[in-house]
Amino acid sequence: MSISISNLTKKYGEQTVLNNISFEIGEGEVVGFLGPNGAGKTTTMKILAGALNYNNGSAKICDLEVNDNPIQTAQLVGYLPEQNPLYQEMYVKEYLLFVAETFKIGKGKESRVNELIDLVGLRPEFKKKIGQLSKGYRQRVGIAQALIPNPKVLILDEPTTGLDPNQLEEIRHLIREIGKDKTVLLSTHIMQEIKATCNRVLIINKGEIVADYPDISKISLFDENNLQFEVEFLNSVEIKELKKINGISEINEISKNQYSVIATADVRVEIFDFAVRTNNKIVMLKEIERTMEEVFKSLTK
Repeated sequence: MSISISNLTKKYGEQTVLNNISFEIGEGEVVGFLGPNGAGKTTTMKILAGALNYNNGSAKICDLEVNDNPIQTAQLVGYLPEQNPLYQEMYVKEYLLFVAETFKIGKGKESRVNELIDLVGLRPEFKKKIGQLSKGYRQRVGIAQALIPNPKVLILDEPTTGLDPNQLEEIRHLIREIGKDKTVLLSTHIMQEIKATCNRVLIINKGEIVADYPDISKISLFDENNLQFEVEFLNSVEIKELKKINGISEINEISKNQYSVIATADVRVEIFDFAVRTNNKIVMLKEIERTMEEVFKSLTK
């Protein structure tokens, strides 16, 4: 496994930030690490990057325990923190060459840096100082520096925060391309980010893993305990009579003769029977999917 976390606990004094969490990420996966602010995402990533020790449990990169092998695991991980720390007065290529030296790349550093400048799309801006770049291009520099040692695992903490729509799509495309041959763990609290870049999602809340969806396309968008339907009748109905159907908990009028129905069970047959019983007809009746954002809210409220 590229990443393996088992019964991991992290405390700051008396506060438990990570509470006995466990998960594994295989080679070549692009995994979204989703959760509200303060859920434990950044703490987990800092532990995997070797920037934080942990109290109990295990955190491994490519089968190496991070606490016991800090140098070896650091060479396997590329890490872009949420606050991208860059030297504003250095030129783009100058900075990347400097980072390459810290990794002891040696004679191949020039070609490696040029390769990454092209990979992340920095060629039009590489002669500028970092402080002159837009936020989107500074994020590209951060991703390039994380990739310099050619890591097996890339950890990105909120990589698209503050980007405009065009920059967002460019960075998302870049992450998808990188994910073709590296394991990527991407943290965010934005569901759209997960849908656009990842094939799996882990959801963390209050220091605990509350969901693990191996295939994001198969996330259930229906809540079996809180179903929603839309129904349109040919003629007007008495809402108080419709609400007498067993299982219906709430009815809201959308437009003339059209209603939103919240129920604790599938009540479509009962609604049809109601129409027959009241000499009415149904024009439309369908179950409504929850949005991905509603799934997230239900798991982290």
